[in-house]
Amino acid sequence: MDPTGEGTRDDGIRGERQGTAPVPLSVLDLVTVGAGRTATGALRTSVEIAGLAEARGYHRYWVAEHHSMPGVASSSPAVILAHLAAHTARIRLGSGGVMLPNHAPLVIAEQFGTLEAMAPGRVDLGLGRAPGTDGATAAALRRTDRLNEGADDFPQQLAELTRFLDDDFPDGHPYARIHAVPGPVQATSPGGVQSPHRPPIWLLGSSGFSARLAGTLGLPFAFAHHFSAQNTIPALDLYRETFRPSAVLDAPYALIGVSALATDDEKEARRQVMAAALNMVRLRTGRPGLVPTPEEAEAYQFSEMERDFVSSWNSNVIHGTADQVRTGLDDLAKRTGADELMITGNAHSGDIRLRSYELIADAYGLPKA
Repeated sequence: MDPTGEGTRDDGIRGERQGTAPVPLSVLDLVTVGAGRTATGALRTSVEIAGLAEARGYHRYWVAEHHSMPGVASSSPAVILAHLAAHTARIRLGSGGVMLPNHAPLVIAEQFGTLEAMAPGRVDLGLGRAPGTDGATAAALRRTDRLNEGADDFPQQLAELTRFLDDDFPDGHPYARIHAVPGPVQATSPGGVQSPHRPPIWLLGSSGFSARLAGTLGLPFAFAHHFSAQNTIPALDLYRETFRPSAVLDAPYALIGVSALATDDEKEARRQVMAAALNMVRLRTGRPGLVPTPEEAEAYQFSEMERDFVSSWNSNVIHGTADQVRTGLDDLAKRTGADELMITGNAHSGDIRLRSYELIADAYGLPKA
């Protein structure tokens, strides 16, 4: 690697700050489905938000893999990303993330090689080692109940996936004659021409494991602050301490997922956030469902234990008017030193989510198309 940083394979990892935002802003989409709504409607909202994000200067748009959750329609990130690629032209698209132990590495290399061919130079491959669901569903996905082995094998699975993406298994390896297509092998075939890009790998985490691994490998790191806020600063510190320059990055680059919702009225923000919190109460107590309406949340009788959970959960959700959310995001960026903020706005209504991203863009003076 060039020690000056020139010629590193950044491939769009580092975003550019827009307007008065403290760092680049991006979007994390869970494709949430509200009560009385459909998955079709939720996916249409995703297209609208992606279009808004592209027009207003958000750097990237990621989709998270979840399973067996009625209120989250993002079980197939690669399929959704292909749909979004057809409706956007510039914004980076990626997984936040693909849960690698649920899949064969070759399959992921093929899927994201296909996405790269659809949207050259703007695809990210974010990887996690959690199942993104409960144990029984993970067993059904993996056709095995040896779930701990999948997490423990994550570094080996990551290495295998990287080899498939780069098409560089050594001679004598059992997979040396196997190629992920679309991929680099096409450039080495007679008459072949291949894109110079390949999806950069990001490691995702909510603890120190992936932070250390990302640092050791010199990869970009994404931390799930939106549901593991107490571990954010320790994980980011560990990532920076263990970082080793690589052909991908010459210096650490870390983004954090942030739960933030801006509305035109502060009271409405509280109503929407309480509905999302009730959804989390049900999920954490084994009763996953559609995202309830604010009216349902207002009528719900929370137990003392549930109220404690909601209070703790909502303390990490930045919400209110656009100015209040901007202040909260500014403070979070300063406290964590994150290089990028990836905002997830959870609400019952797709219109509320869309408006939130617009209000945040306005608050920071992000460009308008």
